[in-house]
Amino acid sequence: MHELGIVFSIIKDVEDVAKENEVRLVESVKLRVGEVSTIVPHYLEDCWNWAVDRTELLKGCALKIEIVPAITWCDHCKKTYETVAYGKICPYCGSEETWLQQGNECVIQEIEVV
Repeated sequence: MHELGIVFSIIKDVEDVAKENEVRLVESVKLRVGEVSTIVPHYLEDCWNWAVDRTELLKGCALKIEIVPAITWCDHCKKTYETVAYGKICPYCGSEETWLQQGNECVIQEIEVV
């Protein structure tokens, strides 16, 4: 379960930003998590709830997760398509000259403070 490591990293980043801005309490953190990022949202939430209660700055802090759909680009026909539905092969032209355009990220989008 790599979600715990991800949570520790997010907490550190949030604590660093809070310290720079003289924040005393963080109310919520909103993440953008890619559909094919290998992060399991309910594991992430479980780890988050366990970890934040052990910090002073984030105690009781809510985690809000926005799932970013995976979209793949085809270099051959210049179209995008849903990655999960079709995989690496373009459903329009059959090309394998494709690359993931979005859906693999894990980004802190918003930090809400008291």
